[in-house]
Amino acid sequence: MKDQKGHHQPFPEDENGAARPQATSYTMVEPRFRDVYFQFYKETYRPSVLDRKTKELVAIGASLTAKCQGCIEGHIRKALKFGASREEISETIAIAIGVNAAAVVDLTDIAAESLKLRLFDGPNKPPSERQE
Repeated sequence: MKDQKGHHQPFPEDENGAARPQATSYTMVEPRFRDVYFQFYKETYRPSVLDRKTKELVAIGASLTAKCQGCIEGHIRKALKFGASREEISETIAIAIGVNAAAVVDLTDIAAESLKLRLFDGPNKPPSERQE
């Protein structure tokens, strides 16, 4: 059975740019900080050097790395509205996957260095020094 409760939309604008926080959103944020956030958010979507479709594709990647389900859904919907193709959305997702994979490698490399630990030889070790 599908969950009847919809996901909240954590960004403060509707499809036309008007403020639209849901009744359950932002209840833990003091109004003055909400106002600052709403103003900042609206400013980032004003016309600029990036067109709206590009901004929505960037937002999809950022939403994925931030693990914000409501953001992902909203920005995919908006990307489609502003002309993004399935292929563009798919490539955006693939890039986010790659960045997240690189982040995992980066964190484990830092941990390995800190722990002075090598579980396996790295790809840059000369073949003569590798343990097969």
